[in-house]
Amino acid sequence: MNNSLKIILTISITICFITLLGAADTPDTDQYYGAMEPFIPTVPTISFNDTPVQYAEVNGVTLGYREFGSGEPLLMIEGFGATMDNWGESFIGILSSKYHVYTYDHRGMGYSSDGDIAPSMTQYADDAAALMSALGHERMHVYGASMGSSISQQLVIDHPDRVWKLILDSNTYSVLIPETKALHNVIETVASNSSEPQGLRNEAQANLKWNGSFEGLSGIDNDVMLVVGTDDVLTPDEVSLQIAGRINGSWLVRFKGLPHTGYHKAPIQYGQNALNFLAMNESPM
Repeated sequence: MNNSLKIILTISITICFITLLGAADTPDTDQYYGAMEPFIPTVPTISFNDTPVQYAEVNGVTLGYREFGSGEPLLMIEGFGATMDNWGESFIGILSSKYHVYTYDHRGMGYSSDGDIAPSMTQYADDAAALMSALGHERMHVYGASMGSSISQQLVIDHPDRVWKLILDSNTYSVLIPETKALHNVIETVASNSSEPQGLRNEAQANLKWNGSFEGLSGIDNDVMLVVGTDDVLTPDEVSLQIAGRINGSWLVRFKGLPHTGYHKAPIQYGQNALNFLAMNESPM
């Protein structure tokens, strides 16, 4: 299928989702795509503080992680400067109502130890793949947000057999492109500031040195959904549209008026959208 046709079909899918998901700041069941899963009127209660941190030995470091719920495994890959405490209990609670959700900290961040060498985006992706094995799973669904989306793209390119369905949230294929200038400025500032924690500076430097995923996107055969807020100034929605045009059969969902990593502001809408996609039994094209 040529790129022009793929983009046209992707845009059509996007418009459909905008119509059904458009007003993402109000919990109206009519705004959700399909009827594979019932709308969740009450957010399941979970507590990060009451959920013990566990540890796994992965690629020469110790990664701290938590697990919630039961069902098929879902690995959450967090963004730049974040730890697993930053996901939001409502969002993880919704996801764990149907899936066995794992959250974890990247090497050098939060509860995880650091290695002897400065990590790369490929190293972060290898860590995610190795963590799956350490947790006893050959394959997982993956949800990556912001930098976690970039890591997830590298993960599915390098280890396609480890990923089942993939959700990419607040996306770019490189921080060096013109569209992500604001994000690049933030990351460059952190990378050059010696007073910042080393783990955070490592993440910044890894982003700046990353060659990006653009060339590898067209080879992705997994089921992929991209999610972005229309008010995202760090990873604008036009970049997600570019990525969707490169991944054959991918979905693109735009949440009207929501910012970068909009699940913080609309956990019910983002959570239900993820559940719907993960419950689908067929690709859009």
